[in-house]
Amino acid sequence: MSFSERLRGSVRMKLLALVLAPLMLGFPLIMGLLWYWGEVYYHRLMVSRVGSDLATAHGYFERVIDGVGNSVHGLAASQALARTLAPEAPETVATLLAARKGGLALDFLNLLDVNGRVLHAATATPAGRARGDWPVVQQAIRAQGGSVIERFAPAELDALDATLRERARLALVPTERARADARSAEERGLVVHAAAPVHDAAGNLVAVLEGGVLLNGNLDFVDTLNAIVYRDGSLPEGSQGTATLFVDDVRIATNVRLFEGARALGTRASEEVRTHVLERGQTWLETAFVVNDWYVSAYEPVVNSRGERVGMLYVGFLETPFRNAKRIALLVVSALALLVSAAGALLTLYWARGIFRPLERMHATIGRIDAGDERARVGDVASRDELGRLATAFDRLLDDQAARRAELQALNASLDRKVVERTADLAAANEELRVAQRRLVMSEKLAAIGELTAGVAHEISNPTAVIQGNLDLMREELGAAAQPVANEVRLIHEQVGRIRLIVTKLLQFARPGEFAGYVEAVDVNAALADCLVLTRQHLARAEVAVVQKPGACGRVCINLQELQQVLINLIVNAVQAMPAGGTLTLETADLNPARDPAHGMRGVRITVRDTGSGIRAEDMARIFDPFFTTKKRQGTGLGLSISHTLIERYGGRIEVDSTPGQGAAFTVSLRAEPVYRNDPAPLHGVRDDAIRETDAT
Repeated sequence: MSFSERLRGSVRMKLLALVLAPLMLGFPLIMGLLWYWGEVYYHRLMVSRVGSDLATAHGYFERVIDGVGNSVHGLAASQALARTLAPEAPETVATLLAARKGGLALDFLNLLDVNGRVLHAATATPAGRARGDWPVVQQAIRAQGGSVIERFAPAELDALDATLRERARLALVPTERARADARSAEERGLVVHAAAPVHDAAGNLVAVLEGGVLLNGNLDFVDTLNAIVYRDGSLPEGSQGTATLFVDDVRIATNVRLFEGARALGTRASEEVRTHVLERGQTWLETAFVVNDWYVSAYEPVVNSRGERVGMLYVGFLETPFRNAKRIALLVVSALALLVSAAGALLTLYWARGIFRPLERMHATIGRIDAGDERARVGDVASRDELGRLATAFDRLLDDQAARRAELQALNASLDRKVVERTADLAAANEELRVAQRRLVMSEKLAAIGELTAGVAHEISNPTAVIQGNLDLMREELGAAAQPVANEVRLIHEQVGRIRLIVTKLLQFARPGEFAGYVEAVDVNAALADCLVLTRQHLARAEVAVVQKPGACGRVCINLQELQQVLINLIVNAVQAMPAGGTLTLETADLNPARDPAHGMRGVRITVRDTGSGIRAEDMARIFDPFFTTKKRQGTGLGLSISHTLIERYGGRIEVDSTPGQGAAFTVSLRAEPVYRNDPAPLHGVRDDAIRETDAT
């Protein structure tokens, strides 16, 4: 007998199928969805993490460039240089330049005339050499100055100092997946190029001071960058963070290891990364093959003063430990789910034996009766539930049927004796009686089957009601937390509905008439004061006056590092909105629902107000959107989006009020006791990297 035939002809098989089908079918579906969700979430997490790392690296790189420019500008405006330019100066300009070159950690330092030709040099650059073709020198001649990234050809390095050309030269190392290159060495240099105007006492331009730093082989730069982005403990054991600076696709400064601890200088980026970043000008946030292993990588193009893509900035970390941890977690969850499903199936089969045994004995009794054994009975059964009572009632029904059959047989004998004595009309009446007898027997059999069917239907209704009740309770208790398995809950609900439909049909046949981050109590005034210390370099550089109005007395329960990240981001954004200086006002106040019904909660309000240019009306609606920024080459557009997500996680809110030309005010409202709205920890690394995120914004 085939399985389908056994299923159609056996209540036991049907019940087993109904009970085990959700387990046997649901488990593979749930595990498939869990595996898919794990892969998607893992990829998003890695991309988000490495994107944040790249933003931090970009901020540090910008500070290095600005630092070289500030050094050159400070020397250009110094009294020491002014004294050497005076006719009676005892100290020569060249001597001063040579001394200050080492003190400022510069690789070359030249004093140019107003036409851009060398007057004096700290190196062997001959006097009279033209330097005015460089854009940053032209800016300095126009009394602006600045600092940029430039790619110097070998001859240009040699013209400054022969040792620079030798320092820049790197032998190219054959690299897997890199584009073919016929060259044997990289001799071009990536230089932080800076220039500043030199004025006399009357404010007239008398010279231009030019200086720069060669980044080729600058290991201190990448080691410091790596230490900032990947602090100790920020990556799991076995992983390692790396940072690299490229000229085109050649590594000129890196802490990526090639073999036996040697740095991978002279190796090259893969062809797909080169195409994506250097040729298309796009940022790479994805897994990439780096020298000899797979890393979660972030590349961005490095652009010179002419808008040309001359290199790349890279940060990344080894992917294998993360992927192994993800795989182990998924396998453990799968094993536990399989174990629970198997235990549930075995327990279900054990409980089902109490249902199957009475049914099997009743089925065997019916078969014996059909075979002619009128004395067949179910007998005593151990079950005392509905099926046990049904088996007892079935035996009583058979006894009643036997008694009636005996009575009918006696009546038939009496009728048979009278048949001989009666006429042909009585023979016809006797025939009608036999027909009635057959109908009565059939009626009794149908009644027995109906009682059996009703009992089975009622027995199925009880566990179905338990399943439905617990399902509703689960959804009510879990609430929004049940969303990841909402589809599975819906499938269970549908299957319970199918069971109810089957039960209804059985009853109609039997009775046709009837669901951190770690928080602490935080003093927002102290937290705000700490944030001012962390951002003092931004405040000092922009000449911003700070006004503090600490009016809050209460504390709020929140993760301190996440609150500092939000406040530092708002302070840095306010300072960047006032490039020419201004006033930064930091105000705190207590919130009370009785006194401040507009906020409707007890807690603290923090306001960060600047006197900058304000926010345009058309940008207000997008100010908290991810990757939206108005700072062009600064920032990634993630700071306000992350801040908004962090505050809302604790049930608070962040609002902005701005009038173009009159500054902007960001207000953070925090609850005294958090009300968690959504905490999937999507912002991994935020808590540990508050300062890093600030540098990236």
